[in-house]
Amino acid sequence: MTADVTRQNVYLTEPMTEAEAGVLRKWLADKARGTAQPSTTVAITDRTLGELSRRTDDPMLAPLRVVWLPSNRTEQNVAGRVRNALAPRDPLHPGRSAQRRTLRTDPDRCQVIEGQPAPLSDLSRRLDESGGGSLPEFIRRQAALSLERAELELIGGQYKVSRFVVDEITDTRRFTTETMALADRLGIAVAEVDRRAREALEEMVATQSRQAIAVWDRLGRYFARAYTIDVDTSRFDELRELNKEHSLVFLPSHRSYLDPLVLRPALINNGLPLNHVMGGLNISFWPMGSILKRSGTVFIRRSIGDDEVYKWSMHEYMRYLLTKRFNLEWYIEGGRGRTGKLRPPRFGLMTYLAKAFHVSGASDVYLVPVALSYDQLYEVGAMAAEALGAEKKPEGLRWMFGYVRAQGKRNGVAHVTIGRPLSFAEALRQEPDQRLAIQKAAIEVCHRINEVTPITVSSLAMLPFLGIEDRALTVTELTLILTPLFQYITARKLPLAGDVELDDPHVIDKALQTHVESGVLMHFDKGGEKVFYLGKDQGLVAAFYRNNTIHFLVARAIAELVLQAAVDEQFTDPILDGWNEAKRIRDLMKFEFFFSDRDTFEEEMRTELDLIDPSWSSVTADPNRTAHIIEGVRPYLAHRVLQPFLEAYQVVADQLVLAPVSKSFDEKSFTRNCIDVAHERRLRQQIASSESVSGELFATALNLARNRNLVEAVDDGVTARRIAFAEELRVLVDRLRRIRELAHSRLDAATRSYGAAATPNPTPHEEAGP
Repeated sequence: MTADVTRQNVYLTEPMTEAEAGVLRKWLADKARGTAQPSTTVAITDRTLGELSRRTDDPMLAPLRVVWLPSNRTEQNVAGRVRNALAPRDPLHPGRSAQRRTLRTDPDRCQVIEGQPAPLSDLSRRLDESGGGSLPEFIRRQAALSLERAELELIGGQYKVSRFVVDEITDTRRFTTETMALADRLGIAVAEVDRRAREALEEMVATQSRQAIAVWDRLGRYFARAYTIDVDTSRFDELRELNKEHSLVFLPSHRSYLDPLVLRPALINNGLPLNHVMGGLNISFWPMGSILKRSGTVFIRRSIGDDEVYKWSMHEYMRYLLTKRFNLEWYIEGGRGRTGKLRPPRFGLMTYLAKAFHVSGASDVYLVPVALSYDQLYEVGAMAAEALGAEKKPEGLRWMFGYVRAQGKRNGVAHVTIGRPLSFAEALRQEPDQRLAIQKAAIEVCHRINEVTPITVSSLAMLPFLGIEDRALTVTELTLILTPLFQYITARKLPLAGDVELDDPHVIDKALQTHVESGVLMHFDKGGEKVFYLGKDQGLVAAFYRNNTIHFLVARAIAELVLQAAVDEQFTDPILDGWNEAKRIRDLMKFEFFFSDRDTFEEEMRTELDLIDPSWSSVTADPNRTAHIIEGVRPYLAHRVLQPFLEAYQVVADQLVLAPVSKSFDEKSFTRNCIDVAHERRLRQQIASSESVSGELFATALNLARNRNLVEAVDDGVTARRIAFAEELRVLVDRLRRIRELAHSRLDAATRSYGAAATPNPTPHEEAGP
């Protein structure tokens, strides 16, 4: 716009050092030479802002800041890089001596930025429109925000921060109106609602500072030093384009406490700004809580209950973040998965997001699925113990020191993969029932996480040891099992972490050695040939790694069970009967895995059966020919994929048959009893592996039982339904055991065919492997 030479420019300045003041004076002198417009400089204080707000000549206010850019020098020696990494000071705010040194050696790093100017009258008008308040404070806040925007354009998105958030939310007409309405609805005083809302906002709002961001970045690199981070960058162009107009909500899988430290640099290094990370108050302990809150973490209560004021404050904060186009992040599973696969999504934060989105004025928000996976994880042992009923250790300073110290051991690679972004607006439009729309959106996000979660060699190395009971395996036997598995993965074109070459024997050798070093596997070589076997009480740990890959194998496992059912039940219509059997198993496992819609699932089943035998549809009406198909399956996966889950479900079903029919159900006591019964069955070899002894699996089985009205029900038919449920699981487990026996028999035969003198790492014919 055309400058008004009669209006005075008032430059608002922040406190600064002597060196910065000299840079500013030179900048002002250069500016004055190019214009005839009068100007003056005013330091921002309570007194000067008060005087400014009372002026009647309507000056043009323009905030100024002296900034120090990060060094672009890459020729630093090792010592210099170490000093920078350990420096306690924010690199964007060097000390006085460092400032003087920089002005001598690299003066271009010091620049003056000018925020968007505005007339005093315009600021007064905007304050009135927002609901009123203190004009001096409004001027201070708008000056800071204007400078943040100017600085963001100069130094990039890593340092995008929000300031004065609580004031911006509460100093509005909307806040006043909604507070009054909420007080009326709850029947409490307006002042009480106002006080509680402000307290909630102060507790949750991320009061970011650049120094805390820089410190946390350095700490994060140290905490995650056990890993090399592998980032699939194929979708970042799309994300950056979407982020120009919309907020992004990153929804990662949750495997480790390290997840935010792995994801954060992956996003920032690819040109995306800092996320606001929703985290539980359980990790807000000193000193980490203070650093985390000032570097992007939004601490929310784990249990909100019926606190309507807190709930309203939460979605008002989310509305604010969407309005300002900040990006968000939280774990869609709610907590770390104890089994290694995705847990069912939690819908709470997604519900707040939907409410915030509807009133934010934003045209859309994009949900971004993120798959995080690790070659090895320090905390897997503790999570396995919790699955067996051990109490979770509370987080605290001592816990943190132990955890960080444990990261000194190399654990391989952490993999970050971005899934297909989902338009939240479109997802909400697809279903008139918003509650159902939110649930469908969350489940779709989980599907998209699974489809990009790569298969790791660490995961594949565990598959031979699961479903084999307590048997040790030679290198020859491992190869016999893994070769057809590799061929299956290749045929399905499944994603592999790091684009590894599965036919390279060194790949599996390295994975085995890594598991040996971590104690998951043991080896014995005093009998003439080296054998590998699971370490003591390592079944659940091995299953955790296997489960990183399991979602790709479920349809295949169901296909094998359908073929076995065709033999047992002598299907008259192989297509219709087989499809009904597949749907029945899918329904049984719906709380455990994320299945595609029914049409897609049917296509997946056809694909799997085609891979087993392209002529399946013409021969499955003949039980003898179907039995021949089953005998030719390579590789057998049903027992390695589904048996642990169905055996755990069988324990729950059997105990429900014995449980009294009552509306009162003590789930904790019931689960402890299931763990004891499962332990006994495992000792008696009635359960194939220790991974079936899992409180996590028992909890999912109870969810299924509740869905079938088998738990708190008291009607006359509940006992019969419980018995039928237990029988359904008994039949499926029996079929799985027969498939396991086929796999073991083939392994024994293949091993004998190579003879005791077989050389390690043979390249067996495809038909030899189990």
